[in-house]
Amino acid sequence: QVELVESGGGLVQSGGSLRLSCVASERAFSRYAVAWYRQALGEVREVVAGISSIDEITFYEDSVKGRFKVSRAKARNTLYLQMNNLKPEDTAVYYCATDPAKPMVAITPSTVWGQGTRVTVSS
Repeated sequence: QVELVESGGGLVQSGGSLRLSCVASERAFSRYAVAWYRQALGEVREVVAGISSIDEITFYEDSVKGRFKVSRAKARNTLYLQMNNLKPEDTAVYYCATDPAKPMVAITPSTVWGQGTRVTVSS
């Protein structure tokens, strides 16, 4: 099973930027559907952005459109999330996810998760 390791989280002031990275253990990751999810304290896990395995279609949760950009470097087996103009409400643990069996990532038994990286945005 593919393994995912996130990095890049931290503490940033409102309006600042961070870039999250997710490195996968398998080259096949470059063909899988991928996504970033986040979970704030006491809240459910929600999708932030993702890339489908068919036609590499990207999608974003409404609150991050125009501020976040998801991309991947296939040769490096790496998924990125560039986060600009961060807001306190973006504070959460961010998870990289993939699903080798589906064209898009959702929260299902076949979803593979990283360990998460914490993002804290101060006001």
